[in-house]
Formats: sequence, C-alpha cells, structure tokens
Amino acid sequence: MRFLTAGESHGPELTAIIEGLPAGLPLSIDDIDKELARRQVGYGRGGRMLIEKDRVKITSGLRHGLTLGSPLTLVIENKDWKNWQSVMSQTEISEKEKKKRKVTRPRPGHADLVGGIKYGHQDLRNVLERSSARETAMRVAIGAVSKVLLQALDISVASHVLEIGGVRATLPKNLAMSQIKDQSEASDVRCLDAVAAIKMREIIDLAKKEGNTVGGVVEVVVGDVPVGLGSYTHWDQKLDGKIAKAMMSINAFKGVEFGVGFDAARLPGSEVMDEITWSDLVGYRRESNHLGGFEGGMTNGMPVVVRGVMKPIPTLYKPLASVDIETKETYKASVERSDSCAVPAASVIAEAVVATEIANALLNKFDSDSFGRLKKELSEYREYTRQF
Repeated sequence: MRFLTAGESHGPELTAIIEGLPAGLPLSIDDIDKELARRQVGYGRGGRMLIEKDRVKITSGLRHGLTLGSPLTLVIENKDWKNWQSVMSQTEISEKEKKKRKVTRPRPGHADLVGGIKYGHQDLRNVLERSSARETAMRVAIGAVSKVLLQALDISVASHVLEIGGVRATLPKNLAMSQIKDQSEASDVRCLDAVAAIKMREIIDLAKKEGNTVGGVVEVVVGDVPVGLGSYTHWDQKLDGKIAKAMMSINAFKGVEFGVGFDAARLPGSEVMDEITWSDLVGYRRESNHLGGFEGGMTNGMPVVVRGVMKPIPTLYKPLASVDIETKETYKASVERSDSCAVPAASVIAEAVVATEIANALLNKFDSDSFGRLKKELSEYREYTRQF
C-alpha cells in the first residue's frame, strides 16, 4: 500500500490517493469521519477547530460500500477556504493583493525560514501552508481506512497521552486494549490517570495564559499483531524502523521509542529481554514486553508499544525574536492561529500512522488483491505460528 497527500492549510481542500487496498473491504464514510472528529478535540486546541468540521468525500475506489482494489481517493474540504480565496488564489493577482497576509518573519522552530531558503520563496506563506499540521487531517483519514482493515482482521489499535508539560501519568500494568480505548476517549487530555489529567490541564491553562505552548509524550498500542511482520534481512524492511519513520514524520515529533525505549540504556540485559515460554493453547509467547513487540525488526506476537515525543508548537502568542527576510531587521516572529497544546490530538495522529504501517506490512506479507483471500491467509498463518 502506498499513498500521497496534497493540499495547503488554507487551500480549498486536502486530497489523498491510496493504492494497494484489497478489493472487497467493507468501508463507509462514517468510519473515516469518526476518526477525523477525534483529531479535532482535546484540551488546549485553538480557534481553527471551531471553524473546520472535517468530513471526507470518497471520489474513487469504493462502490456499494466495498473497496474495488483500485486507487481510493479521499477529499477533505477546508471550510475556511472562502476567507482565503484571494490570499491563496491559484491564478495571478495584483501586487497589492499579494502583500495581504504575506509572511516575511519566520517563526523559530518552524519550517518557515529553511523552507524559504530551500525553495527560494520570498513569501514564507508558501512554506507554512504545506508544512502546517493541517496536513495530518489527511493522515488520520488514511489511518482510519487502515484501522478498518485491521479491525476486520481482529487487530486493535489504541492511543493515549503519557505526559504533558512534564506531568507524567502513572499507569496500572497489563491494561486491556478496551480499557485504553475507553479511558482515553473519556478524557479531554486523553490521559488514563485522572489525577495526572487534572495537572495536565493546569499546565495547559498556564501556558495559554502566558502565550506559550507545551509538548508531551503519546503512546500507541497495537494488540493481536501476528508474528513475523517486517523482516531482519534488509535494513529498510525492519517494521519498527518504518514505524519510527512514520512517527517522526508527524509535525513537531522529535523522538520515538519502543517498549522500555531509552530506559534500555540504563537497565541490565536481564531486565530488557523478554523471556520466551510455550503452551499448547497459544504457542510461543513472551513473559514480558520490554521490547515493545519487536525483535530483529519483526513483530514477535506481543502488543506493539511505541511512544513519540512532541515538542511544544512553535507558534507562540508571545513570539520569540526572528529576522525579517526582506529588511534583515530583528522583529518578533509572525503569529498564526495556533494551539497552546496539541498533544491529545497528536496521539490520534500517531495512532493513525502506526495503524497505516501495520496495515501496509500485512498487505505486503499476504495475498492482498482480495480481502477474502487476505483474511483466509492470515487465519492459516496464525494457526501455523501457534503450532510451530
């Protein structure tokens, strides 16, 4: 499976084309709209979430509620486009009109300046429109399609917020996937620790009051993943590497870890490796999951556990110093509409990109022309791994 996304933050729409989905997969627009709505909520979100009520249109690849096996095209309209038609016009406009909403003061920590230098843009709006996190709406839509596929194959995906602004949740061990889903959805900061959630809201409120922003850590868990997705034979076929790449492609993400992650540097090997057992009922399993469901770049049958670090959003309402690219004078950086904290939304995005990589690995491993054959092959493979 492969996909491309296109569209600017204040352009008319976002578009994605997904290629490689099996024919015969039941899919509805509601499956996607539900996930888009999850991305738009969360404590700390800014004003744009009051404007955009994301809904998807499917313009190819689906007929009578079933995928056709041909490219699936998704479109999300930007409701705010009506206020930006002149600024974002695709045809030539006057110099006076061009100066409206022109951006010459790059924000520290954003793609503005580097993108302008790379592509030779004298108006940095040409950079920020595409580098905006608005693009992640389409990544969530693609992830929604992937989650439909995974759910139909009895693979579940959930996410939650582990940390915001230095406040870290304390979690009970061995939470069921249903508990992670239900408790994170019930929290406006998507945190499973009610006490930590209160402190997280206080941190977000303080940041907003001070014109500042805060980041955090999100965790994605994938349950009932079959053994052997990915490969040890080539560096670029390691599935944990692909997931790490996908996580790092999310705007503002600066680090990824699996299982115990960076703590592995401080622990002895006996507390990092997962002992192997075997039983007639389930076959091989690990007695712990310190490695986050991966060994040698391949899934080992335990839940996939991956975390991502999101930096504070670089758009500050009390902006930092920058340099005007026209005059070279020092100014306060430009202010665009922003969130004081987007970590809860980021957990939904992370869930989507991980689901997409897991789905892609399944489609690469099994016959994926037809959903019926894919499901049959996976069932037979699960039985093979149980009896190995």
